[in-house]
Amino acid sequence: MPARRITPWLILAAVLIGLDQASKWFVLARLLPGETVYVAPFWNWVLTFNEGAAFSFLSDAGGWQRWFFTVLAFAISAWIVVTLRRHADDFRLSLSLSLILAGALGNVVDRIRFGAVVDFIQWHAAGFYWPAFNVADSAITIGAVLLALEQLRPQRDRAAKENT
Repeated sequence: MPARRITPWLILAAVLIGLDQASKWFVLARLLPGETVYVAPFWNWVLTFNEGAAFSFLSDAGGWQRWFFTVLAFAISAWIVVTLRRHADDFRLSLSLSLILAGALGNVVDRIRFGAVVDFIQWHAAGFYWPAFNVADSAITIGAVLLALEQLRPQRDRAAKENT
């Protein structure tokens, strides 16, 4: 079976990585670590460096986590590229995987450059603050939700698509 065209999906991932890095460059040029800029009643810009994973998981683990999460992201990215080759014609699956790929690699760039991920978007309501995040985190989250929804689609729909 010939490899399906994954080029559009890889281009999408590259564009999202570029947007992620451009947004981080913009914030790094304008904010100091910990500085907060009010944007709206529910939204601030705040420059933070996350040495861990989601919600600062393992951020105080002593440094080994930087390389662990970097290797993990590369391994997941390789798996995603292989999966994209097999399913490049499945729009929903390929879109979700491309978003996750872009987010993983966008954050890897930060881990390699800074030893931590640059986060800067902070949402809050009624005195409760969501941990700061970035464009790459948003891509991973949206991709994961789309992937979960894809898996919830009735099995007969997926089987019919695979047989076409």
